[in-house]
Amino acid sequence: MKTSWQSESLARLKSVDEQATDSRAHNVLDETPTAGDFDHQQHPEPDVFEWPEPRPLPNELLDVEAFEPTLLPEKFRGWIEDIAERLQCPIDFPAVASMVVLAGIVGRKVGIRPKRRDDWLVIPNLWGAVIGRPGIMKTPALAEPLNVLKRLEIDAKQAFDQQRGEHETLLLVAGATRKNREEELKKAAKSDANKAREIAAEIIGLDAVPEPVRRRYLVNDGTVEKLGELLAQNPNGLTIFRDELTSLLKSLDKEGQEGARGFYLTAWNGDSRYTYDRITRGTLDITAACVSLIGGIQPGPLGDYLRAAVKGGAGDDGLLQRFQLMVWPDTSTSWHNVDRFPDSAAKQRAYETCERLDALDVASIGTELSESDSQPFLKFDNDAQDVFDGWREKLELRLRSDCDHPAVESHLSKYRSLVPSLALLIHLADEPDGGPVSETATLKAVAWASYLESHARRIYGAVSHRASSGAKALASKLLKNELSASFALRDVYRNGWTHLGTRDEVDEAVNVLIDLDWLREVHEERDSGRPPTWYVVNPKTAAMAPSKH
Repeated sequence: MKTSWQSESLARLKSVDEQATDSRAHNVLDETPTAGDFDHQQHPEPDVFEWPEPRPLPNELLDVEAFEPTLLPEKFRGWIEDIAERLQCPIDFPAVASMVVLAGIVGRKVGIRPKRRDDWLVIPNLWGAVIGRPGIMKTPALAEPLNVLKRLEIDAKQAFDQQRGEHETLLLVAGATRKNREEELKKAAKSDANKAREIAAEIIGLDAVPEPVRRRYLVNDGTVEKLGELLAQNPNGLTIFRDELTSLLKSLDKEGQEGARGFYLTAWNGDSRYTYDRITRGTLDITAACVSLIGGIQPGPLGDYLRAAVKGGAGDDGLLQRFQLMVWPDTSTSWHNVDRFPDSAAKQRAYETCERLDALDVASIGTELSESDSQPFLKFDNDAQDVFDGWREKLELRLRSDCDHPAVESHLSKYRSLVPSLALLIHLADEPDGGPVSETATLKAVAWASYLESHARRIYGAVSHRASSGAKALASKLLKNELSASFALRDVYRNGWTHLGTRDEVDEAVNVLIDLDWLREVHEERDSGRPPTWYVVNPKTAAMAPSKH
């Protein structure tokens, strides 16, 4: 499935005379207060004339856009298509991983200012998550693009070992020299104070032999404190790979991990200073914490986490919404064995691109410097700026329309930085000479946003996945007249029906049917005490009941 936003953006990659537009049906997640439990004595009477037509029950998963390989940097396209074909996995998985890898390599080398005159700066680090049930090749699909970072890690380790050997040599020479100069200092201190000070300064200089620092690219597991140390040594940023993101999310939810969670929230920005103050470790200053993150997650654990985030639980602080490249693709029901050598030419093109960006001389690509912190940045060219401004205007109006659940709005609001980040990364990969970010790269980034939004709506819609099953079960009971025209929660869950056996399950199912105008919540007035809550059935649902003949 493609929305007009993606289709028209892709069309403009061939002909830039048309402007990318956006039309999107909204999936509104709504919150309804939990009904109380009570002993009822009378039922409110439904008014048939005030009821709207009940809407159809939702599918358990919303449709998503298929990934178009043309959205990738041209230097990556053959490589990612080859990976997906050989693994027989959704191309979405390696595509998302490749963009996070690219973000991790570029890091803080180059940012982008998305406005013509404003000093708003975006650092193109990205968080990605691929969602799917076990056994559909999530891990191998992520591992292949991440091999780029692993190879850079190996090369950096070899260079570090060599530098460390040279450092040991310098230390030995400095030690011997220090010993000789200390003898001279003793003599000079007796007769020539000025000379003694000169010798002392020289001795102090001998201690200033800088230690080599190992360049790091990829981190699999580690405490936040250790991650902070690595970032202090690697100001360009790091990429974290967690095969199963559930473990990371749960660890950040634990009591006492508020500081760790705050660190991740800060590191997503890529441009914020962070200072650790610890009794045992002292003070550690990180000029700008910059972390890219990628991993996989299964639908079940994700649904549990999402419910807490959407309903104001521990995860309701925007952490999950920072996973801008979060995809849940459809899985093909077909499969065929692909047993051939990898496309070495396509792989080499991608690797050479990554190596070029790792060694990038930012001055050679026409960057400007931020006045405040000397951060190199690029801007859009005129045509690209028009595309971005037009796209952002639509986004901002939608965010202010109050048509989406706050969690969805929060997620989409992060696209303000996502589109410039993707445009910059695609431009840097495909344009070795640099210069202002092109319209082609920006159109691809806008199409990415459309594609990713469809997946975000499926993902947040999964909050009601369990509720959908319960809603269908409850709707079936209503159509079969197994409940009265008005009822309480207890009238349902005490029957022990499938998907309706607990208070929480019934509450979720009822809220879905309220959203779809099958039910209305009514609070009975009382002089004192908590007012009982009833759920009144829309009389128009009777016409939806299956025929008995």
